[in-house]
Parts: sequence; structure tokens; C-alpha cells
Amino acid sequence: EGGQCLLTILCIFQLAGLAVIAFGLWLRFGGVMAEFASDKKPPEYFFIGLYVLVGAGALMTMVGFFGCCGAARESQFLLGAFFACLLVIFAAEVTAGVFAFIGKKNCLVEIQNVLDANLHLLGIVGIAIAGITIFGMIFSMVLCCAIRNTREMI
Repeated sequence: EGGQCLLTILCIFQLAGLAVIAFGLWLRFGGVMAEFASDKKPPEYFFIGLYVLVGAGALMTMVGFFGCCGAARESQFLLGAFFACLLVIFAAEVTAGVFAFIGKKNCLVEIQNVLDANLHLLGIVGIAIAGITIFGMIFSMVLCCAIRNTREMI
């Protein structure tokens, strides 16, 4: 039961990583931001934040896969590496938010209007991703402790 629950959560973690990649690429190349990418002076801080976001999404997907492998093999090393990678992902997502916030002042008036109109959406997505990351950290620690206790009983 516990292993199946963890595998389900890790699959959700992989899907969240794919959603972060899709959201970052959509913001960069599609929708309203596509016309700003062709300008002579694009808001570089905003794009740096998007690149970090896409990279973090790719890392989330990869780490979710390795977390599934660690859970299936019941390896403390893989689960410890999974936890460490989750911390790196969380730091990268915070960095992306900081770059987006810093770049907001340097953006064109239209970009400021777009961010102001959609800032609540970006905040909700960021909070959801942070929640999923923290949830994954908690489950990896619980599973690692369960594996350690099981091996001590044998």
C-alpha cells in the first residue's frame, strides 16, 4: 500500500514537472510573450527566470523518475539523492521567481500590464509547485525511514 501510494505521488511529481516545462515554454514562445521575443530589447531578466523555470521542470521530471526507481528498489542512497535534488529544484524555482520580480521593473509597459493581469495565476502555479515539492520531500523522508526501520528489524 505505502509503496503504491509513493509511486502515485512520484507520478504526480513527474506530471507537475512536465506542466512546469509546458508553462515556461508557453510563456516564452507563445501567447502574449511571443511578440516581445522579437523586440530589439527583450526583458532579459524575465526570460532568464523562464529558462530557469523550464530547467527546473525538466529536473523535476527526471528526479521524479529516479525517485520511482529508488522507491521500487528501496534504496536509501537513491532516495537521499532524490531528496537533495528536490532541494535544488526548490532553490531554482525561487531563483526564477526572484529574476521575474527583479525584471518586472525593467520590462516594457505592456509586459508590466500582462504580469499585473496574470500575477495571481503565476503565484498560484508557483505555490502549487512548491507544495508538490515539499510533499515529495516529506514522502521521501518517510519512505527512507521506513526502509531503515525494516532493515534494522531483519
